[in-house]
Amino acid sequence: MKEYCFGIDVGGTTVKCGLFSVKGDILDKWEIPTRTENNGVNILPDVAAAIDAKIQEKGIARDTIAGVGVGIPGPVNEDGAVICAVNLHWGYVELEKELEKLTGLTVKAGNDANVAALGEMWKGGGAGYHNVVMVTLGTGVGGGIIVNGKIVTGTHGAGGEIGHIHVEDDETLSCNCGNQGCLEQYASATGVVRLANRMLEATDKASVLRNEEVTAKAVFDAVKAEDELAMEVAEKFGKYLGTALAVIAGVVDPEVFVIGGGVSKAGKILLDYVEKYYKKYVFQGSRDCAFALAELGNDAGICGAAKLVLG
Repeated sequence: MKEYCFGIDVGGTTVKCGLFSVKGDILDKWEIPTRTENNGVNILPDVAAAIDAKIQEKGIARDTIAGVGVGIPGPVNEDGAVICAVNLHWGYVELEKELEKLTGLTVKAGNDANVAALGEMWKGGGAGYHNVVMVTLGTGVGGGIIVNGKIVTGTHGAGGEIGHIHVEDDETLSCNCGNQGCLEQYASATGVVRLANRMLEATDKASVLRNEEVTAKAVFDAVKAEDELAMEVAEKFGKYLGTALAVIAGVVDPEVFVIGGGVSKAGKILLDYVEKYYKKYVFQGSRDCAFALAELGNDAGICGAAKLVLG
């Protein structure tokens, strides 16, 4: 009888690891460094060693382990192979096959943003729903799409790349992906700062933002204090993101959008700006979609990875 599984969230700096019961309880969690040198050749052996050490520490019988779920910052195809993971210095890696050989356990892998979405659907802000779009607003803008409880990965494992939806024709700066005018350039933490700095340069309007380092948190703190310029920045942010989500709804018609990542710590006031423009532009049939803040924080990845292997 299966009693346990592991959820692994591989990041560019650390690998987050979780030991779960098959019911979804986190029994233990820990981190190991991500050794990306030499094209990341040590990453999977290090993960396998961490899993084996935990099995020994807890005295777990291997035949009671359902398997290992893994989230990776890159596209993962239907065969469980990573096409490319730049932050890990990986090219093509047959992740599932390699880690299965190293651990002797069943392995299921997915893109980290998709896996985080699965975690939020299972145990977080999307709990109780089966059609979920998660948007992570951090250094970039990530996304994960869940339809009927299943991750939508697409042909190349690139489904859910919400941050690279084109939202602005007049942008001259390039996104990290090489295109111009991507959502990520306006709705990420760095994007909010870009919007604020551009507005500060374009006007002499008084603002508390002129007296401090401009960060996404500073912008939304100023919004809460009813700073007029900051509120104009929030309007622009809300229009870009709300419009993009209206486009997504026209394709997948979700029950809920779950908003996570560092920028989401601004709370409900952020949702208010996004929902305003979402409702303005969305097709009427999807107008009543719910909005929620993510709840799992840094545990979303390991929770989703565990759910990946549990099915």
